[in-house]
Amino acid sequence: MESRLVIYNTLTRQKERFEPLHAPNVGMYVCGPTVYGDPHLGHARPAITFDLVFRYLKHLGYKVRYVRNITDVGHLEHDADEGEDKIAKKARLEQLEPMEIAQYYTNRYHQYMDALNVLRPSIEPHATGHIIEQQQLVQQILEKGFAYESNGSIYFDIEAYNKQYKYGILSGRSLENIKDASRDNLDGVGEKRNQADFALWKKAQPEHIMRWPSPWSDGFPGWHCECTAMGRKYLGEEFDIHGGGMDLVFPHHECEIAQAQASMGHPAVKYWMHNNMLTINGQKMGKSYNNFITLVQFFTGNHPLLEKAYSPMTIRFFVLSAHYRGTVDFSNEALQAAEKGYEKLMNAISDCQRIAVSPQCDPETERIVKALRQKCYDAMNDDLATPLVLSHLFEACSVVNKLVDHKATICADCLKELKEVMHLFTEDILGLSMSNGQCSMVNGSNAREEAFGKVVDMVLDLRAKAKANKDWATSDQIRDALAAAGFEVKDTKDGATWKLNK
Repeated sequence: MESRLVIYNTLTRQKERFEPLHAPNVGMYVCGPTVYGDPHLGHARPAITFDLVFRYLKHLGYKVRYVRNITDVGHLEHDADEGEDKIAKKARLEQLEPMEIAQYYTNRYHQYMDALNVLRPSIEPHATGHIIEQQQLVQQILEKGFAYESNGSIYFDIEAYNKQYKYGILSGRSLENIKDASRDNLDGVGEKRNQADFALWKKAQPEHIMRWPSPWSDGFPGWHCECTAMGRKYLGEEFDIHGGGMDLVFPHHECEIAQAQASMGHPAVKYWMHNNMLTINGQKMGKSYNNFITLVQFFTGNHPLLEKAYSPMTIRFFVLSAHYRGTVDFSNEALQAAEKGYEKLMNAISDCQRIAVSPQCDPETERIVKALRQKCYDAMNDDLATPLVLSHLFEACSVVNKLVDHKATICADCLKELKEVMHLFTEDILGLSMSNGQCSMVNGSNAREEAFGKVVDMVLDLRAKAKANKDWATSDQIRDALAAAGFEVKDTKDGATWKLNK
């Protein structure tokens, strides 16, 4: 299978043609959430980005095994191996078992990702379910001479590794710079030979709840081990794509590369893909910065920075309206523009059903429709350029509006092509659902929404009958009652349409 897809490889710092190791099979690993709180907009971006990759690779005909992990142990408060386990700390504060915290927030993560129309991965392994694999990884690194034991903990020896390989290859940092930064941040920590060394296994202190027996101590794996161990278990010693947020390039992904190279003698990943950050006033959005807005707050509007509630599909459109490698700064203005853009697309797709077929197209309509599919493919194949895809779809929306207003003509074949392409790229590939993706925890079930729509359609049918019978009073009464309830009714040559004003 020859691929025209080109993606940016963080490792080589350039765009490369995507050529899987074992086509048509593709292995993709993406770092998932640490489950100790509700997902926020910063979690939505990588989930939507790699959902897009997953969808498009499958559309191209690849058989994709998509692994996205759940971190439920080992992620300490400070990435440099110090502080309390994030999940254990939450459990202590709420007087619950750590696994209660992990399960509760895993469930919440799934529900909100479902609302965003993010497809479930092929495999979703948990760090706590792969302690043995992580211990085996640590043992291999020890045996190769790239790790050492200190007071029951095992640390990766960066100096030893750097004599044979290069630590810092992904982030572009030199070892000396890394060591200098580590000395500044962790001066006085005495277990390590070098403060830049990172934990592979940590001995648990007496108060530490989450612990497992090992040859070295009762303890727990270092945060970086889980992805290396689980990626290898489910995707093999070499696989195609490893993804995550740009904030994971260092130290997490840098450490993963070192662990794989040290344990196997060769790299594990061919293409490293990273989405850029979401920011608020130029600062990264995240729990550690205490500036995050959770998805449930977006869906309800319950946050001081939000002027109103925004639907899940508005959030998804907002994320896709920027290139995945570009920074996106939060603002109500940008979200409201995304809301209008999403509605414009959905209205156009719906309006396609009302277009009358003509014996032939006018030249401009024919030109735009016949070029649309290839333009969208060209944009997707150029490192998933979703803003350009959306611009092409908006051009198609303008064609639909002209056709509905009888200001242009279209033949049956071109109308079929227009419908197919708009559905394919809007819904199947970009994942923008017509249902608006309302989260059941906030806005009720899709079944309830569907029933709601049917009731409105039934009321409009009654209005149409009243108009046909020249019962203008009843017709106006129905229209006014719908308007008072927040519905905008528009009479067209092909019948009435409606939408709910937010």
